[in-house]
Amino acid sequence: MHDIQEARTIVGQYARKTPLMQSMFLSRNVTGGNVFLKLENTQLTGSFKFRGANNKINHLTDAEKARGVIAASAGNHAQGVALTGKLLGIETTVVMPEEAPKMKRDATAGYGASVDIHGATFDDSYAWMAKRAEREGKTIVDPFNDRYVIAGQGTIGLEILEDMWDVDTVIVPIGGGGMISGIATALKSYNPSIHVVGVQSENVHGMASSLAAGQIMTQHDDFTLADGTDVATPGDLTFEICRNLVDEVVLVNEMDIARAMKDLMQRTKVVAEGAGALPTAALEAHKIDDYWVKNKKVVALVSGGNVDLARLAGVMGKFC
Repeated sequence: MHDIQEARTIVGQYARKTPLMQSMFLSRNVTGGNVFLKLENTQLTGSFKFRGANNKINHLTDAEKARGVIAASAGNHAQGVALTGKLLGIETTVVMPEEAPKMKRDATAGYGASVDIHGATFDDSYAWMAKRAEREGKTIVDPFNDRYVIAGQGTIGLEILEDMWDVDTVIVPIGGGGMISGIATALKSYNPSIHVVGVQSENVHGMASSLAAGQIMTQHDDFTLADGTDVATPGDLTFEICRNLVDEVVLVNEMDIARAMKDLMQRTKVVAEGAGALPTAALEAHKIDDYWVKNKKVVALVSGGNVDLARLAGVMGKFC
């Protein structure tokens, strides 16, 4: 918890405190609870990832910064690293998979990073990034399996508690597990009875498979609209935190995700990428027991809003 409090001081110099907005649609039409959206899509770079990247890079030594930093990312961590590098005057390189949305590639380059497209999936990109880091002497900024990255994401939990100290249930997307690890640590340190739910796609759910097996597993069946959570294998740090602090992880299918993206835009006027729509998808698909949502104060994370217009048009077209 000390790491998260320290991160709040550091990240608070750069990041925005994002809004907590009630969704009358999700409250009255879907759940019968009081559902609020934590709008991390309004964060700098359009995603929560800026928090963790910023905190990690600010903890590097001068020598580590001087060597330049390198990261692997499907797009949101890439932008967080790139913008932090630009703000602090540090050379940044990001390896992104071929499936990364074009707008995330362009935005990352626009912040000044050198973008290297390599590999079909995030895990392929990560392996290549590690080789480049060793060969070129660059400092790795891990997207989720790092104490400072986790602490940076945990500042979201502190903000939730500041705005709603009596929250009952918090629903969080999971990729590698950095965000939910930080948020769960912050929430459970304050009140262990807060119910923390993770959400993943049925197509890619390495964390859910690992928690079910009691050991780290790899799982990747197919493409997912939730590209920001397309991580087949969780980290050892995030796995242990999730095993101890996350109460449940639920899975949603691709149509659930598409519908949630559509409803967030149409009914709440919120633009969410696939990963950012996962908690809403879980609520709409009734994947979480009514006990934890009906007549309860619920926070659903909208983790990011970086979605290609072409992909968004394709999603909306499914419902026209």
